[in-house]
Amino acid sequence: MFKKLTNSIYYMTHKNDTDRPILGLVCGEKYSLIVDSGNSPNHAKEFLAEVSKLNVPPVKYVVLTHYHWDHIFGIKEMNLITIAHEKTKREIDRMRSLNWDDTSLEEHVKEKIISENCSKFIKLEIEERENFKVGEVDITFNDSLEIDLGGLTCILNSVGGTHTDDSTIVYIPEEKVMFLGDCMYGRRYNGLYGYDREELLKMIDKIEKYYAEYYVISHEPVCDRKEISDFWELLRTTAQIACEVTSAKHAIRLFMNKFNREPSENEKSYIEGFINANKA
Repeated sequence: MFKKLTNSIYYMTHKNDTDRPILGLVCGEKYSLIVDSGNSPNHAKEFLAEVSKLNVPPVKYVVLTHYHWDHIFGIKEMNLITIAHEKTKREIDRMRSLNWDDTSLEEHVKEKIISENCSKFIKLEIEERENFKVGEVDITFNDSLEIDLGGLTCILNSVGGTHTDDSTIVYIPEEKVMFLGDCMYGRRYNGLYGYDREELLKMIDKIEKYYAEYYVISHEPVCDRKEISDFWELLRTTAQIACEVTSAKHAIRLFMNKFNREPSENEKSYIEGFINANKA
């Protein structure tokens, strides 16, 4: 379950059946840092058990990439200094007042606090939820923050984007590795999955200011630089085609006129995502 990405960075792979994201471990000479706390106390506990098998400096911090439940429900179990963007803390403070028993989960789904799928995954991950509470954030930042682990730097930068307003990346320049969290995903617009063109392009520009060779996305295999560059180009191309258009058929015709070919299934999917946001 634990994989070594570089000499100083490890990660636990994602798990789709209960929506577990990748959790990362960054090891400096003095301290270690964890990226995201997991989607449950059990997720956090399993990660910490794997860390204990390694000969690494003591873990001091856990950094949260954004406020969604699958990244924060392990905060208490981690029991570390928890760092997050100030927007992330505000959302977590709101979630700390909520209950997570079956009846409460049903209400959260009705109120669109979480989705039906998320409710199912939470039930699978945390069976005893009557007394479950979300943990606290200890340190916040606004734009960016640097953490010195001893010979290794973690740069936290708020990039926003279309998934959540509080998305944070974690960049380790000495290892040329970047943890992206979920920032490359979209969100729901009137029930339809989509991408806000302006916010997405601004986010990509912020990310590309840093040079990395490996990109860790929470629910995907690790990407190399070429793979992520190809993906950004796909998003930029489809965003341009779908600009100010509210019909997917119209956008596909524009694509065919420009490139003299049919768009791929991936390209069609992203075009539709931009159209959904345009409509909203």
